[in-house]
Amino acid sequence: MRAYPFGRFPLLAIIIIVAIIVIVVLFFVFAFNGAVRLRNRVESAWSQISVQLQRRHDLVPNLVETVKGYAAHESGTLEAVTAARTNAVQAQQAGGPAQQAQAENVLTGTLRQLFALSESYPTSRRTRTS
Repeated sequence: MRAYPFGRFPLLAIIIIVAIIVIVVLFFVFAFNGAVRLRNRVESAWSQISVQLQRRHDLVPNLVETVKGYAAHESGTLEAVTAARTNAVQAQQAGGPAQQAQAENVLTGTLRQLFALSESYPTSRRTRTS
């Protein structure tokens, strides 16, 4: 009679080994699927951010034209906003997240100046509310 490591039931040993292998394979399959799902969520989030930034960039020229009629002598602020928008669009197309964030911060600062400029003209506020 042969001596088996698990006694008289070698079939039970084979079943246990196969079950362990199946569990390990399932663990790796689920881990991989989870990683792919997370990668897709990150790509989707960056895509949504990109769309919102593009919409913001597309609205800046309209804002500049509106304010330009009321503040022709404030050309420095308008030029700064236009330059900041151009830099933000270029950073979005060619730069990484750090360059994009820096360009967006500059654009936000120049837009604040533009909003302050538009608020300093009461006629522009009156036509906007009526």
